[in-house]
Amino acid sequence: MYLALAIFLLVSVTESILFLGYSCITSLTYHLYVKITKDARVVKQQKMKRDAFKLKTELSKTSSQDEFAKWAKLRRKLDKSVADLEKLNSDIAYSKTAFELKVKSALWFLVHGSQLVMVLWFRKSAVFYLPPGWFGPAQRFLSWPFAPAGSVSVAIWFAACRRMIKALVLIVNDFVFTPATEKKVAVA
Repeated sequence: MYLALAIFLLVSVTESILFLGYSCITSLTYHLYVKITKDARVVKQQKMKRDAFKLKTELSKTSSQDEFAKWAKLRRKLDKSVADLEKLNSDIAYSKTAFELKVKSALWFLVHGSQLVMVLWFRKSAVFYLPPGWFGPAQRFLSWPFAPAGSVSVAIWFAACRRMIKALVLIVNDFVFTPATEKKVAVA
């Protein structure tokens, strides 16, 4: 019975990942990673943004006609600051993309690879046995591909769990989210 529960929990986790989406999870993971590691480039980026904003504010307060030398000096500083900030932004974006690619690969393996490994590892094991004669000729299909006759195979149990969880998500979605949208439509 532990196999049936383990498969159900694995399918629950993988369907949750698929429901949330790889992009959402990788984005949250990256922001968490940046907060935990306190990446020096991100700290430098935030400081450079503040400095550029201060320079821009000071530049807007300076008259280009009355104080041209000061205005030109601030303008050059601002242009250099913005160029450095753009270079740092591109470096951070590159490292963020690399990080997200690694996380997406790990998530893909968790979702698809773990199920494949589990199906291959337990391919000849029965998740549970069915009472004889309840399903007639369909009993052979339920034990497909390698489980003993009269049992439910790991592959079929994965499919049944996935189908049940998706149905539950649709039911919850209909009851939780639909009434709120109907109220908005009725008011409008």
